[in-house]
Amino acid sequence: MEGTEVRKLAALEDAHWWYRERRHLLARAVAGMPPGRALDIGAAGGGNTRVLARHGWQAAALEYGVEGAQVAGERGLPVLRADATRLPVEEGALDLVVAFDVLEHILDHDEAVREVHRVLRPGGTFLVAVPADPSLWSEHDVAVDHVRRYTRPTLTGVLERGGFTVQSMDSWNVLLRPVVALRRRTSSGSDLEDVHPVLNAGLRTVIILERFLPVKRLRGVSLLVRARRG
Repeated sequence: MEGTEVRKLAALEDAHWWYRERRHLLARAVAGMPPGRALDIGAAGGGNTRVLARHGWQAAALEYGVEGAQVAGERGLPVLRADATRLPVEEGALDLVVAFDVLEHILDHDEAVREVHRVLRPGGTFLVAVPADPSLWSEHDVAVDHVRRYTRPTLTGVLERGGFTVQSMDSWNVLLRPVVALRRRTSSGSDLEDVHPVLNAGLRTVIILERFLPVKRLRGVSLLVRARRG
């Protein structure tokens, strides 16, 4: 992702409906887990890293780009600057790795998953979020340097090849998928933009409603996975 996009994301993420709900999903995923050592890969501004820290994790942000590392550092977070396919972490040193909207940026996602497997302890948890459904591919994906969008089989495949057992895989942003599909047909760039407060509140209401509906097996805009290192 370009530095300007990272800065834009960091400025938006505290209030933006999409990022707020994604942080909620992360917080829910780690609730009840005994805190330990964690790495947030592709942390950008560090919003998810801060969620982990608030839940007692010894968490570091990992960023490949200069801008992302600078933003996370400016927010007082421990930062590692490195490639996700060459993690500067000892084998079996971590209890949790988070990679939210990261794998789709990496050409060799198999190598990245193998690296996550290497740095996790046996039984460690890998939390993954990726954009779903190749039919939603648009100029937004190009603008934010996506290499691919995933299906359930393709995401399961890369995780299992890397030595992980998929414990759960849920669709997310299901209710708004028709809106996203329509918007993406005419989009000419990134969707990372400020949203009018009224619209932001309305979209947040819809995405919160999704928490309580049985829609996790339907097609959505993203896939969320919990996987276990064998």
